[in-house]
Amino acid sequence: MESEFFGHVKGAFTGANEARKGLFHSAQGGSLFLDEIGEMPINLQAKLLRALQEKTVRPVGGEREEPVDVRIIAATHRHLEKEIEQENFRSDLFYRLETFSLRIPPLRERGTDIEHLVFALIDKHAEAQGNQIEQIEPEALIAC
Repeated sequence: MESEFFGHVKGAFTGANEARKGLFHSAQGGSLFLDEIGEMPINLQAKLLRALQEKTVRPVGGEREEPVDVRIIAATHRHLEKEIEQENFRSDLFYRLETFSLRIPPLRERGTDIEHLVFALIDKHAEAQGNQIEQIEPEALIAC
């Protein structure tokens, strides 16, 4: 994962036949979306925190820091405050990332959204098959 984030130099490890830029360099001047950040190993969290604080990254096997300017957008299904208490997530990284939080409840808690999704999917698949579905039984929606 470190190589994915920060890149690597040629010969840094077996299979590193050429230098490769990481995701931070690819997102230079823009945004990098980190999905399921709550799953990130604690040692990589420390390296991510350092990259955010210093605005530099060091490619795996590299000898010098390289500047990066990247905005991080992170998502997780985990309750990170609990993960911090259990020492599975770094509090300093949490507070560095948490400019603002947006909680999106699970679909099971958003009743009317399910109905909209059902009709959108029916329309999409019916059109793809050349069919037209006029209605759906109310009992089918209740089952959702």
